[in-house]
Amino acid sequence: MTMMEFFGCSFIAFGPALALFIFTIAPDPLRIIVLMASAFFWLLSLLLSSILWAVVVPLKEELAFGLVFSVLFQEGFRLFFYFLLRKANEGLEKVSLHEGSSGTSLVKNKHLLAYVSGLGFGIVSGAFSSVNVLADSTGPGTVGIHGHSDLFFITSAFLTLCFIFLHTFWGVIFFAGLDRRNFIPPVIVVATHMLVSGLTLLNQGTNPVYLGSILPAYCIMVAMGIWAYFTAGGSLSNLKSFVLNKQAQYAF
Repeated sequence: MTMMEFFGCSFIAFGPALALFIFTIAPDPLRIIVLMASAFFWLLSLLLSSILWAVVVPLKEELAFGLVFSVLFQEGFRLFFYFLLRKANEGLEKVSLHEGSSGTSLVKNKHLLAYVSGLGFGIVSGAFSSVNVLADSTGPGTVGIHGHSDLFFITSAFLTLCFIFLHTFWGVIFFAGLDRRNFIPPVIVVATHMLVSGLTLLNQGTNPVYLGSILPAYCIMVAMGIWAYFTAGGSLSNLKSFVLNKQAQYAF
């Protein structure tokens, strides 16, 4: 039973991200490089957060303290990675010449570059936030046997999925705002990141409020997804054409 829960939660948390990687990242070596680089920068933000948490001993037990600075470090490294990509644009163009049309499209399409870097942030963020939880789900023991909620693992899986998508959407919105010299989108990204991360504090203690964190988080995720879609050049007519084409494709 515990292994079923482990695989179920793993597929919920990382199934969509794995599909995105296989179909949109894996065919292009340059995209893989950018994704790994963005994941490395997220790890650097985690390192700084850990150092700060270790140094400030009086506030070690305050999760809110570590959460706030963790979000600030993550967004700070997202900003640093943006400037690094823009500085390395010429080098990426030279590399893309050897990769063919797919590599060239990554360099020329700024939204695609933002998507790849955001997905890198999301995947490594989800991995580090849920790896211990998934390991515990394999047993021994039964969740909720001492009167606690038995929804802990499934809630963690859905929140991990939410954060992976949010980081992807945030990457597109954040980069586009900086490209257009409009600093409102990056500020909103930081604010919503802080808000969604703060909602996870509702899940601590003996009486966690799982719906109080999941429902607002997914509402924000949908809103950010719609914003990112239109930011990347999407439109209602494009979406309508896509749906109609799919219906015609599977019509008998």
